[in-house]
Formats: sequence, C-alpha cells, structure tokens
Amino acid sequence: MKILLVEDEPGVVSVVSRGLSEAGYEVSVAPDGPLGLHMATTGSYGIILLDVMLPGMNGIEVCRRLRADGYNTPILMLTALGTTENIVMGLDSGADDYLMKPFKLQELEARIRSLFRRQVPGGPLITLAPVAPPPAANNILTLGDLQLDVDKKLALRNGKGIVLTATEYRLLEYLFKNPRRVLSRMEILEHVWGIDFNMNTKVVDVYINYLRKKLNKDGGTELIQTVVGLGYMLNDED
Repeated sequence: MKILLVEDEPGVVSVVSRGLSEAGYEVSVAPDGPLGLHMATTGSYGIILLDVMLPGMNGIEVCRRLRADGYNTPILMLTALGTTENIVMGLDSGADDYLMKPFKLQELEARIRSLFRRQVPGGPLITLAPVAPPPAANNILTLGDLQLDVDKKLALRNGKGIVLTATEYRLLEYLFKNPRRVLSRMEILEHVWGIDFNMNTKVVDVYINYLRKKLNKDGGTELIQTVVGLGYMLNDED
C-alpha cells in the first residue's frame, strides 16, 4: 500500500516514515502544500496523511482542492489544532478523519487500517449502518414531511430540495436508517465519521445544529430531537 505523507516537521516525518515502512507500507513524503497537491494528483496512493500547518499552502486548502477535483482517496488530517472549530473545518474541507498531535504510531496505524477497510475501489468511502433502512419505493426514505432519496443523495422537505454537504448528508442518512431510535454521540461518530476513538463529541453537536437549521429553514416540526444525556433521535412523533 502506498501512502503520501504531507508533513514539514522532520521529527514527525522520520518517526512516521520509519514506523509505517516497518509495517509494510510504501511511504512518499512531500514537505509543503504545493508539492503535496502535485504528488497527490500525479501519483497513485491508498491514503494521504495531510498536516494542517504547511508552508506554501495549508492542509485545509490542499484538501479542498483535491476534493473539488473529484479526488476520492481517503485523507487523514494531522493537526495540533484541537478546537472543535478547527476539527470541523478540516472535516468540512473533505478530510475523512483527523488525528491530533502528538499521537502514538499504533493509533495512526489503526486509523489507516480503518480507512482502508471502508474504501470502495475507485470510489468514495461509504458508511455502513447496522440497521437496514425501512422499505421504501424507489429507495426513497420518508419520515413525516421529510424525504431522503438514497440513490440521488437528495433530501427534500415538503417537496423542496435541501442542499447538504457530504457530511451533513451522511449524518441525515444515518438518522434516517435508525428512525425513532436514540443514538449516542459516539455511535454517530463511529458510523458517520468512521471514527472508533475518543474524538471530541462536540463535532456531532455542531453538525446536528447545521442540519437542524437547514431542515427547519421553512418552518415545520423539529424532527431531530435531543434526548438529554443520551444523544439524538430522528422522530416525527410527539
């Protein structure tokens, strides 16, 4: 498996390159953003390890440009910026996961394996939900006045389309596939972001808020309900 490490800290490069090489990976290194972008688009890699603070072009911008060009290879963001806002910014730019510095090599390897397991050859990552969706004609899920066209990746409320980011769509789809069931923040993290570690669960709260605003833009019943101390539930019943 080929891995592209875009990182400018010599110490991190040395430890990660040596550790991953010993684990059987083939590691290429780019020390700045522009070179990382060039290598990603001209080479063939199974995963990109992308630092946020890079000379020439930061990792957020590199990630955005890759995703804007339809680049589907998994991207794991490496960052020393641990606030919720920075984490959300990285995920919104198209990253599939993030890892805060300093980190242990064993955790990095575990996250790499997790991303490889979820990768579809030649396509984007998918998230598998443990509960099958309820039967619906033409693969359209319905709850009250809200609909989700799974084939077209489109949400509608009262027949009006709702523009969602990729992460917002995955979140809504997971809620839809578990209707009227309380989902904890950790469950949501694991199934929407594919993260099996103790990530800051405030990211879930931020995205729930984003989703609520879009679903309720034209009014209507609040469908995403907060269950205090437990999590969230998609529910059309009082």
